[in-house]
Amino acid sequence: MTNDVQTKANSQMTVEQVSEKYNGGKKIIDFVGKRKIYFGISIAIIVLGIICNFIFGTTLDIQFSGGATLRFSYSGDISQNELYDYIQNKTTDKITTSFSTDIMGNSGNNVSVQFSGNNAIETDIQQNLEKDLQKQYPDNNFKCLESSSVDASMGFNFLLKCLTAVAIASILMVLYVTIRFKKIGGLSAGVMALVALFHDIAMIYFLYVIFQMPIDSNFIAVVLMILGYSLNDTIVIYDRVREERKILGSKADVGMVFNLSCTKTMKRTIMTSITTLSAILIVYIVAVFFNISSVQSFALPMMIGVISGCYSSICIAGPLWVMWQNHKKAKKALKKASK
Repeated sequence: MTNDVQTKANSQMTVEQVSEKYNGGKKIIDFVGKRKIYFGISIAIIVLGIICNFIFGTTLDIQFSGGATLRFSYSGDISQNELYDYIQNKTTDKITTSFSTDIMGNSGNNVSVQFSGNNAIETDIQQNLEKDLQKQYPDNNFKCLESSSVDASMGFNFLLKCLTAVAIASILMVLYVTIRFKKIGGLSAGVMALVALFHDIAMIYFLYVIFQMPIDSNFIAVVLMILGYSLNDTIVIYDRVREERKILGSKADVGMVFNLSCTKTMKRTIMTSITTLSAILIVYIVAVFFNISSVQSFALPMMIGVISGCYSSICIAGPLWVMWQNHKKAKKALKKASK
């Protein structure tokens, strides 16, 4: 009898009373009440990304599209834009260039030139380009270090395998959430976690589009890592929701339970994100200092992904889950009233 009275009382408690009794008198942040702002921010970014996608298009690395790569070493300083323009004028194929510095000091500065649409680089083209660079930049000691090529069909198959890996990982994560959190509506929790994951993938993809970075294996690696990171944040919040719901009672307002749970986990979530961001930022700074483009193209999307993962767990997945629960509750009440 006592438990029934306590549950009924808890369900009727105001925000101030819940804060005083269950949050040490600290303010409970109304995440659910501000959901339209959060949704609006995400929609605005996605619309901007779609517009940029139409303007700039999507560039696939030769790992996925097929093509060929020549890597040259050189000494001294050269304008990267000038070098790109010079090489592009020497071929009818579309090229991309990436610059790096050998931090071990074996080959100095390096530039990788990627030719799209080639199955292989003919020897005379390779030799002619090397001679042209040596002639154009006689003081920079250009030397071809290596050449490689990827068949277009192999690249496409590799892309499909990577996308399949992402899809399988996403499905397994949703199944895990659905099974683990059955007591708070497992299916709704799993589906909204998946929505948050798609949100994070979109943010990373649009970053590649806006900065015109080619989609390569780094993109797949970042996506898989962010899927795990974002899901971890979501699980922490769901776990707290499950505990707070036990305390407040099953009749307590779902939005109140979520707001209280998020407020209690906010410090942990922020500190975890800041720690992760700090580590990745150091990696990015070192990559910029040594001009290691491959590491830059991994670290920058990772930073954006960490921020997006933290944001989507709190501001997207949670409020959407609350809306689902309220809709289900209203539908059940309407069905009961019609009988």
